[in-house]
Amino acid sequence: MRARTTIDSPIGPLTLIATDTAVVGILFHGQQPDDCEVLQRGDHPILDRMAHQLDEYFAGVRMDFDLPLDFEGTPFQRTAWKALCSIPYGETISYGEQARRLGDKNKSRAVGAANGQNPIPIVVPCHRVVGSNGHLTGFGGGIETKAWLLDHEFRVRAQAST
Repeated sequence: MRARTTIDSPIGPLTLIATDTAVVGILFHGQQPDDCEVLQRGDHPILDRMAHQLDEYFAGVRMDFDLPLDFEGTPFQRTAWKALCSIPYGETISYGEQARRLGDKNKSRAVGAANGQNPIPIVVPCHRVVGSNGHLTGFGGGIETKAWLLDHEFRVRAQAST
């Protein structure tokens, strides 16, 4: 069974989606969830844990997520999404670098397409991947949201190192 809840965040409402055992999705405002049971905080352990960790992330006290994830996608997509989890908080890499890390520097477009289908943004940090020139490119929540997430991480990381 899939369940969802919506939380408020500095980047707008986020819809969190989980099964009984794992996180399966985060949707930005305006994105429509598949049919799933609507629950409130306190009604589902995985949703509650995800909401709490996202609250901590936005408060600047969490840099890494500790959540069970269930990636629903092709084998290549799942490999690309797992690779995103290795990008350190407050750092960015290019699509080409992500492709190189996956073993084929020529697959940067395929990596970009896979990242564009990432069902668990923020927790699986596709916002940390930028164009080869350092410019922000495509993001399901919009470029402004991507910029906000990166700025947030850069600020928190800088404060943590002082």
